[in-house]
Amino acid sequence: MATTRKARNKQGSESRTARASVSFPAELYEALERIATEKKVSVAWVVREAAAEYVIDKTTLQGRN
Repeated sequence: MATTRKARNKQGSESRTARASVSFPAELYEALERIATEKKVSVAWVVREAAAEYVIDKTTLQGRN
């Protein structure tokens, strides 16, 4: 079960967030670190962005049925 909490975003408004602990194979994590470095963001940002795109893709594909 994920732990949720309220957090303030950059605009100052509250949003609910959930914290998760994830383990990656070493090669995948190294690739995530390279991407994060190139984009000048955190690995967490890269993972959140990838997860969001994955969910959008899956939702879009499910809507076609």
